[in-house]
Amino acid sequence: MPAAERPGEAKGLRARAVQLRELIRYHSERYFVLDAPEIPDAEFDALVAELQAIETGHPELVTEDSPTRQVGGGTSATFAEVRHRTPMMSLDKTTSYDELLAWGRRMQRYVTGEVRFTCEPKVDGLAMSLLYERGRLVRAATRGDGTVGEDVTANVLTVGAVPKALASPAPEVLEVRGEIYMTVPAFEALNSRQLRAGARGFVNPRNAAAGSLRQKDPTVTASRELGFCAYQVGGLEGGPSFERHSRSLDWLRELGFPVDPNVELLGSLEEVDAYCKRWEADRHRLDYEIDGVVVKVDDLAQRRELGATSRAPRWAIAYKFPPEERTTLLRDIMVSIGRTGKATPFAVLEPVVVGGATVSMATLHNEDQVVAKDVRPGDTVVVRRAGDVIPEVRGPVLSRRPDGLARWGFPTNCPVCGQRLVRLEGESDTFCVNLDCPGQRVQRIAHFASRGAMDIEHLGERSVAQFARAGLLRDVADIYELDLEAVGALEGWGETSVANLAAAIDASRARPLANLLVGLSIRHLGTTGSQSLAAAFGHLDRILSASVEEMAAVEGVGPVIAASVEGFLALGRNREVVERLRAAGVNFEGRSGPELPQVLAGKSIVVTGTLEGWSREEAEAAITSRGGKAPGSVSKRTSALVAGSDPGAAKLAKAAELGVPVLDEADLASLLETGEVPTRG
Repeated sequence: MPAAERPGEAKGLRARAVQLRELIRYHSERYFVLDAPEIPDAEFDALVAELQAIETGHPELVTEDSPTRQVGGGTSATFAEVRHRTPMMSLDKTTSYDELLAWGRRMQRYVTGEVRFTCEPKVDGLAMSLLYERGRLVRAATRGDGTVGEDVTANVLTVGAVPKALASPAPEVLEVRGEIYMTVPAFEALNSRQLRAGARGFVNPRNAAAGSLRQKDPTVTASRELGFCAYQVGGLEGGPSFERHSRSLDWLRELGFPVDPNVELLGSLEEVDAYCKRWEADRHRLDYEIDGVVVKVDDLAQRRELGATSRAPRWAIAYKFPPEERTTLLRDIMVSIGRTGKATPFAVLEPVVVGGATVSMATLHNEDQVVAKDVRPGDTVVVRRAGDVIPEVRGPVLSRRPDGLARWGFPTNCPVCGQRLVRLEGESDTFCVNLDCPGQRVQRIAHFASRGAMDIEHLGERSVAQFARAGLLRDVADIYELDLEAVGALEGWGETSVANLAAAIDASRARPLANLLVGLSIRHLGTTGSQSLAAAFGHLDRILSASVEEMAAVEGVGPVIAASVEGFLALGRNREVVERLRAAGVNFEGRSGPELPQVLAGKSIVVTGTLEGWSREEAEAAITSRGGKAPGSVSKRTSALVAGSDPGAAKLAKAAELGVPVLDEADLASLLETGEVPTRG
């Protein structure tokens, strides 16, 4: 008897199918009806895929009410039910080029003629049907189970992006299908308001958009920033006829509907795959979340030939991106002490691959975030990693929480030095205020030696920690009094490496005043503020004697930074370190006035990638020393983008979108000399 047909294994598959149906129904209700998902989309999709595989291999296990035969979720009793004129179907999914080709081969059995495809980013929002009669919006409904949705007309009428009336001549009847969504900035602002009000935040922008739309009180919906993107003509009477989907989208734009500007018409699946890969790389340059690409046959006659299964059209497929959220075990919550003394809670996780990288630790930001999310050691938690963003814990999966799991409490004492932690009034951050705390000591000294500050090669965090353990470093001034003979006796240090370290320390004495200010780890004072103070006062002694008001008057500084600088330099322990730095011959001078021609005044130049003749910091300093600004991101105010090797894809894409000139290293040299952005002939 084949292994797959053994009674014991068949019984096990039947039990697993029953279990999967229960899990899928539970999580489907959490997602579609309650707007409170517990697991990431990728894990829900995996449950559905497993059930589909069982049912495909064992058709006798398929049930009429199986979730694999249904679309979406159910409806809430909060809203009246609406029966859709034509079903709002789901989409089959693919995650690879091979699966995309297999979809294409299946189509060949049904369709005649050359096939072209419309592709668009798959907005992660709430599917919506808008019904217009004689040009006026009369009904808005959620997808629901695909056949019956919820009447949310009163709430949708508050969404500014949705047209309420169409220009004449309008069709007799028009149904438009699209996606209600929330941008990432609006989502972050909403969650901040929720946190301040003591309420639980939303899991993601899609959850926030759905929760905002499905309110009993339309004024709540109106207070949330919701957008709309149309993607389909669902029904049309008394209007023009179309042969192609792409032309119907153009017509919707003409009527005033927002349609994704990134829709493209492509002639082959190779081009479709390239489009999908491009948006997978650039997904974070949009201000709204996308989780894939929707691929559709453009010819409407071919669509009719292809038809549909019981739950999905054969003429469309969703190419899903690798998941940026996963669940894993939260082993512990610990607290790290940074260079300013800030105590930051972080999660110690069972390692999990998220967004293409293995994650074993993730930030929890601060005490309020831990309380609001109510994550506890022993929980199964949702972890998110998007692009290069630091991994974070989104929240717990409450259905998997073990009974009796204790809440985690923020420690009252520093985990490194044992001194009492202090939470400043009106702030969410907690600090260790012991300046001699070993935890912040190592971070502070390593920052002082870092590339953006005093740039002391061979003195990284590992070396600093080694020297601190040996009693050779207590503060940044000790760097210039370092016992090099004692260093040579430590593991890993020989005559050559000690000599190199000594030369690097000596060279750092001549760094500009702005670098010294950065290296002192003064709270709120970053590179831009340090450069502004150095340029305005010209010498550290003049900063030491300046009032808060005088410092605050400097452009790019302001009262918060000024008060922080004054408070730092007023402490006796810090003044002692400053005087020891003076005695060690560290440069306290900066330019008191603009020595270089201010040819870049009023210009904003962004630098990305690796330049051969400059470090990133040196290039940005060269720009700011000539009166320009060197922000970290491209915007409509950017004058030029300087791109070295391996530039940021998102910055290049944004520059192309906004028409910002892209310069190479030779162009940068010309720009610094003349102040004119080179033009391409």
